[in-house]
Amino acid sequence: MLKSLYIKDYALIELLNIEFQSGLNIITGETGAGKSILIDAMGLLLGERASGDVIRKGASKAIVEGIFDVSNNKKISKLLDDNEIDYSEELIMRRELSLKGNRCFINDSPVPLNIIKEAGYLLVDLHGQHEHQSLLRPEMHIEFLDDFSNNDTLFEKYTLAINQLNRIQKELRELRERESILKEKKELYSFHIREIDNISPLEDEDNQISEELKILENSEKLLELTSSIYGLIYENEDSTYDSLAKIKTQLDELNGIDKSFSEIVQEAASALSIVDDIKSYVRNYNSQIDIDPQKLDSLRNRLLSINSLKKKFGGSVKSILEYRKKIGDEFELAESFEENILSIQNNLSKQRELCGKFALELSETRKKSAKQLSKNVIEELSSLGISNANFDVQIMHLQNHNGSGNFVLIDNVEYLYDSSGIDKVEFYISTNLGEDLKPLAKVASGGEVSRVMMALKSSLAKNDKLPLLIFDEIDTGVSGRIAQKVGLALKSLAKYHQIIAITHLPQIAGLGDVHFMVEKNDIAGRVVSSIKMLSAEERIREVAKLMSGEEITDSSLKSARELMGIQK
Repeated sequence: MLKSLYIKDYALIELLNIEFQSGLNIITGETGAGKSILIDAMGLLLGERASGDVIRKGASKAIVEGIFDVSNNKKISKLLDDNEIDYSEELIMRRELSLKGNRCFINDSPVPLNIIKEAGYLLVDLHGQHEHQSLLRPEMHIEFLDDFSNNDTLFEKYTLAINQLNRIQKELRELRERESILKEKKELYSFHIREIDNISPLEDEDNQISEELKILENSEKLLELTSSIYGLIYENEDSTYDSLAKIKTQLDELNGIDKSFSEIVQEAASALSIVDDIKSYVRNYNSQIDIDPQKLDSLRNRLLSINSLKKKFGGSVKSILEYRKKIGDEFELAESFEENILSIQNNLSKQRELCGKFALELSETRKKSAKQLSKNVIEELSSLGISNANFDVQIMHLQNHNGSGNFVLIDNVEYLYDSSGIDKVEFYISTNLGEDLKPLAKVASGGEVSRVMMALKSSLAKNDKLPLLIFDEIDTGVSGRIAQKVGLALKSLAKYHQIIAITHLPQIAGLGDVHFMVEKNDIAGRVVSSIKMLSAEERIREVAKLMSGEEITDSSLKSARELMGIQK
């Protein structure tokens, strides 16, 4: 619901801040007082076209801001989420109009005009001489019918199935795009696979070969050094081993005389053992040294081949192996495209049939509900003063004759679909006896559209999800007798919707839950429109004035109380 409306420097309005209530909000006022300006400002907020002419003289810009309670409004929540706007249970819509242009905001985030419009269509139906009327948008008619059909569960099944259909179509489309690309690259991939597989490098093999080459390329030096070390330790005259052995013998003699040498004797024994280990290791290493020029050349060539692949495919053996896996998978995919595409096409065909099944069920529920809705609307229109009206909900669907990929299958026949199903729904009306049915958007006058909307909303009642209805020209062509019925219809609708109705008829004004009066005053030589919420007594006087004119009599006050159901 609309909690408050703030208007600044718009036409005759200098500053207004109106707090609306739930139920039926009535707005009255003399002709020219500014009632239509108020509604025009509301239309501006909802995204209608704007002109700098409406900016109040002397002001730099006009501002219209509305605060809406959107708790539990899933569509608004999704809209905000889709456009990365923070959600809260209070939604603030603001439009600023200056001579340089206009700016739009939702929850203080700048947004394009189309987002303001989209949010407006989810919150408000504004009826009068305004663009913002869902009845005048044929694409919205299917939503009215679905609300009446109460087919949410079936619609959810259809939506899930269509989402899956769209995913499969996307998968097939992407696979075919890849097929075209891979066909061009298949020969290149085949060449690279052979090139890599001919070498078949192992992970870290280049480092291992480099270490092995370092040893082989220095084998003569290694042989020379190990031979020298072995000689110094063991073979040469006065070798280290022999010297240590003599020292060990002499220490044993000393220890036999003085036991304080016992620890040193042990250390000498350890030193002799260590030198013996070094001797054995060097001897074994020396015996295994293989000076093999052929092996050296083979390893050098192997490393050269691996380094060539590294230079070509990413700089490391790891990158070579990753690239090999990638192009191997792509090559296998290219080889099995026909099989994969056939499998996806089979899945796609089954999904088209499932979607067709749900779409047909949706269509059948709509056709059944359309007959009842038409009957209800005709009866409601008659009670609202449009006698001899004929109303028809026309449903059609299109077969796929243009080769579009967006189709579902019903009994092997292709039907075009969208997020709502296969149906195109439009309301047709005739308001005079003998006239042919024509599209509602083209033939109904402002007042008639308002009453048609009332008839629809009365039929939808609890199932309708739009929270706020604004009626600007509900009085057009309405007599006193019919006005009472219009008022009662509004009162009934106010049980399920917030209603804002501008009226000059007491039969409607007297039924309001809250009553606002628009006035025009001359302040400092300038005309200013203002609005105020009326007290209980002020409401009685205003309704009485609507009945008798400026001169309010005891009789008119009594009639006003009776009309309003107030006991004195």
